[in-house]
Amino acid sequence: MKEEGREGIMAATYDKQFKKKAVRLSDDVGVRNASEQLGIPYYTLADWRRQRKRWGDAAFTGSGHPHRSKRQRECGPERKNAEPRQAIERLKDALGFFIKERRK
Repeated sequence: MKEEGREGIMAATYDKQFKKKAVRLSDDVGVRNASEQLGIPYYTLADWRRQRKRWGDAAFTGSGHPHRSKRQRECGPERKNAEPRQAIERLKDALGFFIKERRK
């Protein structure tokens, strides 16, 4: 399946089952031979093998970052920024309180 990329170049997209079968084939015949047989770039198949090694059964689940665990998402940048934002909001509330008191 082909999709047009940002620069107008046609980029190939592959479904999860194709990727799994391609990686299994590369286990049997090697990455170079499998990529030639399937007509996909060598580096693409090599990346898929790295993903499978790192994520196991969770590899090839879709777009975005589906491999990130709940713990990783909770410790990510959104979580790290939440505490300073909350502290800023508390300071704004306190500042508002003192400004009201001063106006009286």
